Amino acid sequence: MIDGSSGNPISGVSVKVSESNRITQTDVSGKFSIEISSNTGTLVFSYIGYHTKQIPITNSNTYDVTLLPSEATIDEVVVVGYGTQLKKDVTGSTSTVKMSDLENVPLPTIESALQGRASGVFINSSSGKLGQALQIRVRGTSSITASSQPLFVIDGVPVITRDMGTYTEPENPLAAINPDDIESMDILKDASAAAIYGARGSNGVVLITTKKGKAGRTNIDVGYYYGGSKPTKVGKFLNSQQYRELLTASLTNAGYIGSAPDQYSSMSEFWEDWTGTNDWDENYDSDWANQAFRTGNVQQLSLTMSGGNDKTRFIASGAHNDNKGILVGNRYVRTSGRLGLDHNVSTWLTFGGNINLNKIDNYRVSSDNAFSNPQQLNALPPIQPIRNADGELNNNTVYYNNLIDLENGRQMSNTYRTFSNIYATAQITPNLVFRTEYGLDLLTLEEEMFLGSRTQDGGDVGGYGFSHIAKSINYNFNNTLTYSKLFNDIHDFSTLLGMSYQDGQFRYTQAEGNSFPSDKFQKIASAAVKSDASSYEDQFSFLSYFGRINYKLKNRYLLEGSLRVDGSSRFGPERKYGTFPAASIGWVVSEEDFFGDGSTWNYLKARVSYGLTGNAEIGNYLWRTLYSGVNYAGTPGTKPTTLGDRELTWENTKATNIGLDLGFFNDRLTFTFDAYHKKTTDLLLNVPIVSTSGFTSILQNYGELENKGLEFSFNSRNLVNTIKWSTSFNIAFNKNKVLKLVDGQPIYPGGRYLGRVEEGKPFGYFYGKAYAGVDPNNGDALYYVDDTRTATTNDYNAAGDQELGTPHPKFYGGFGNRFSYKNFDLDIQTQFVYGNDIYNAAGAFQAANGDYFDNQLVSQMNYWKQPGDITDIPQPRFDEANGTRPSSRYLQDGSYFRVKNVVLGYNIPSAYISKYKINNARVYLSATNLFTITNYEGYDPEINTTFAGNYQLGTDFYTPPQARTITFGINVGF
Repeated sequence: MIDGSSGNPISGVSVKVSESNRITQTDVSGKFSIEISSNTGTLVFSYIGYHTKQIPITNSNTYDVTLLPSEATIDEVVVVGYGTQLKKDVTGSTSTVKMSDLENVPLPTIESALQGRASGVFINSSSGKLGQALQIRVRGTSSITASSQPLFVIDGVPVITRDMGTYTEPENPLAAINPDDIESMDILKDASAAAIYGARGSNGVVLITTKKGKAGRTNIDVGYYYGGSKPTKVGKFLNSQQYRELLTASLTNAGYIGSAPDQYSSMSEFWEDWTGTNDWDENYDSDWANQAFRTGNVQQLSLTMSGGNDKTRFIASGAHNDNKGILVGNRYVRTSGRLGLDHNVSTWLTFGGNINLNKIDNYRVSSDNAFSNPQQLNALPPIQPIRNADGELNNNTVYYNNLIDLENGRQMSNTYRTFSNIYATAQITPNLVFRTEYGLDLLTLEEEMFLGSRTQDGGDVGGYGFSHIAKSINYNFNNTLTYSKLFNDIHDFSTLLGMSYQDGQFRYTQAEGNSFPSDKFQKIASAAVKSDASSYEDQFSFLSYFGRINYKLKNRYLLEGSLRVDGSSRFGPERKYGTFPAASIGWVVSEEDFFGDGSTWNYLKARVSYGLTGNAEIGNYLWRTLYSGVNYAGTPGTKPTTLGDRELTWENTKATNIGLDLGFFNDRLTFTFDAYHKKTTDLLLNVPIVSTSGFTSILQNYGELENKGLEFSFNSRNLVNTIKWSTSFNIAFNKNKVLKLVDGQPIYPGGRYLGRVEEGKPFGYFYGKAYAGVDPNNGDALYYVDDTRTATTNDYNAAGDQELGTPHPKFYGGFGNRFSYKNFDLDIQTQFVYGNDIYNAAGAFQAANGDYFDNQLVSQMNYWKQPGDITDIPQPRFDEANGTRPSSRYLQDGSYFRVKNVVLGYNIPSAYISKYKINNARVYLSATNLFTITNYEGYDPEINTTFAGNYQLGTDFYTPPQARTITFGINVGF
């Protein structure tokens, strides 16, 4: 088995006897051996990155096979719902990410592998905190109240992605999965592809395929990497001299300092009276902002064994990953193990399964909004010391010195997650296959918090303890029957019938206590006061029936239709079941006689699809009117907690997609283009009702929104000889619009944030006062009177509210290049986002021209000082909110270009390692988030504050930046 481009042998090529279970793979010399029972049938040779090849079986005992490389081959097999298809036969819109392209990248979580690599999939890492949930949108936001996250399916089992913790910011349950265990991820984007998952496909579907053992010699692969991390950016805050200057000006301008009887005669006098400290004149210059960060490190050791024969294949793997984050106190440790087995009982029966065990230790830090969040240390004045003379942390600061929480407290969560599944496949006839599979997703979360007597929240109660144990049990049972046959060499027909049942259970118990004997006692059992305790349990189930038909005529005319019927316990008895049809057609124009020999333009396929999908990702029992028990002066009772609607049902999304796939120069250059329109109706909204009922709203189906856009991607192999160079590029444009709300009334939570939902506008667009700069005559902050933006006013309340911007980018995508020369290779992957705005809500505190005691960014020193000054920073006036209330002053362009991953690798020649019984060895240097180009003045443009609510997209509030990580690693195969 040799590479048709380089002439080198290829190891690991799958060799299968058609219409049988006999399979093997080539060794390091490209050789293989397989038993053939007759001289009929074909040998099928397949390998990722190469064209699949079929050779008729003859009397010969030797076969010389050459595979031609193709990075985007149309003969590639892709995973679709409940099966696989050749890429050239797919009529829906899908994207595939192979984890082999990221095997030397230290991925924090499996979803991050999609970032910048899958067209139409927008991923925002939300925060630099370890273990945080990612925001994932496939072709835009498709819901207002229900979840907009895609459905994740691992080896056929839909898995739980809900956050089970009690922290304000959600953890990411998928972070428990070791990325090294994943073979590929396929994203079903349009309704034709996703409708096979019916009521859960509106937000797209991510199909995750784990690695399996392959027939052949036993391979042992060992990998290790170690690296260091630093923040991608650290804010520049005032030193003590600058702080004294700004605060003195602010207090003087506000009339606090002077010679009048009601004024303070000096800053020292004011400082001591207002803060209770006497360090105004002390010689301190503390760098509080950098106390939140540290140099982090990450290391991982992994081991994988795989092999087998044509009867039995196995894979066993284990990994330990320890990530010490850039945010002080933040650490994430993942230990995982996996065992997979596939066995051919006979020529017609195969069974197998795998079990994946994971343990997570997450040393958490507080929510962005909490004073105990290390990021908020930047608010402390530099004139106050971090530690006292005796070395103890200073507990007499203007704001809480939350470093005390790290020394005298802890926040810990432990996650134990098991993914397992078993299956059996019976080939009833050569054309009819039955498959049954059972999957289990078991997750247990244990959270513990202790705040000692020196902490802010634990000090007044003699120490505070909290414990929370939650368990999710999710099992799934699938049965499918597949029939496929080729008639008269031109009619290729296949059909799939199936049923699926999923049951999910969730329960938790939690307790609180305070008044501990000392800080050495940290379990609630030692608390003198057991202040609170609660428990909860809920359950849901789905029962589904589905079918799909695929028909191909003359290898060029493609037709696919699917239908799924879903029933869910989450919806009322009147509308429990939903029906979700989809259809698509394709035309492989390049197979037509008039297309020519295709020497230049070798492939062209047109696709059109239409379908209906749903969204059921809401809480359980919301269609019911619910009651809970209460304590009224020691007497038990009940009270209503939720007003139900028996007609509550799915959100529905109708989607149309038109696509083109093109290949040039024997697929050395391939293009994919898609245009789509999605309209979601029956939105699940909290509809206002008359409050005399005891409730102010009820969850009902009301409202509409739409997404429409374009996607474009191309892959090219620019150089293919000694020097190899390939390029990938994708870009997506999406426009989101809310079409209908209850009585046309907008949803505008207000407060310190600007997010708003309104008919005719993008979901969560920014709305409020438009900042007009500074009056050069007196230093007043100015605002535009109305949306004509002509007249201005210094009266904040007189300024009219107006549209200010959008958190949705105009376009986003990724650009990558891969080079190789002999044993060296270099991979550079970038991502970009353009046209979105970010509201830096923390600006009202850290870029507030000395409005209060908070330390300020150095930019605030450019404040207005005298008539005629031209500046955007108003005159400092202590506690007068001169320009600091919510407005477009803190709204900035969030566009960025980021070099996401760079990997430089070297494959050690076999001449140097073969004598040590080593098959292959590779060393590499990897960089993540190497550098970022952006005009955003905050810590990081790739953020989103999650605690602020569903409507507040693109909001930054003391959100930690991403980490820049440099790692060195080695992989060795035996």
